[in-house]
Amino acid sequence: MASIALARAYQQSFDSHPYGTLALTNGALNALGDVVAQTTQNVFQPHKPHEDRPQFDFLRTARFFAFGFAMGPLIGRWNFFLERNFPLRSVGANQSGKVSVKALSKRVAADQLIMAPIGLSLFLGSMGIMEGRDANHIKGKFRDLYIPLISANWQVWPLAQLINFRYMPLPYRVPFQSTCGVFWTLYLSIANSKTAQKQDHNDAMQRTLRS
Repeated sequence: MASIALARAYQQSFDSHPYGTLALTNGALNALGDVVAQTTQNVFQPHKPHEDRPQFDFLRTARFFAFGFAMGPLIGRWNFFLERNFPLRSVGANQSGKVSVKALSKRVAADQLIMAPIGLSLFLGSMGIMEGRDANHIKGKFRDLYIPLISANWQVWPLAQLINFRYMPLPYRVPFQSTCGVFWTLYLSIANSKTAQKQDHNDAMQRTLRS
């Protein structure tokens, strides 16, 4: 079956080049999330009769790929850290042994209280830089988006990560997270795009007032 062949190819790639595999996988799925977001926006966003639908923004998708590519190895190292410091089973126990609920809870808590805020900060900052925004624009992006996005994150990701840490083997945790993240990236992409459009509109208004 194609899925088995794909899983085997992924495992072989991970065994030989773990961080490169995580980078490419995370980048590709991040880009897919933005493609879905742009397609959704273009299809369902209302347009005035005389307005053309916006063109697909390939640079925007490239930015999401670049961010996912850079984050893949970091998330992989983070998963190794959690695996080492919060083992779900005692040393010497087989894979069918009892899982420590306490250790699993610590993994999820550490992920959501440490990595989630860091990851969101890196996302907003790097997107601002790649969009060519200055420091004031990036501060505005944080002011407008950080609290709503981290609040939404804590409503969605704890359950997803609990499933991830409990059932997924270590090599597949980043792909599982990235696959769930396609829909999260859709949300981030739309939120980031709206803020960018707001900033562009404000800049245009200021230029008009100065002229």
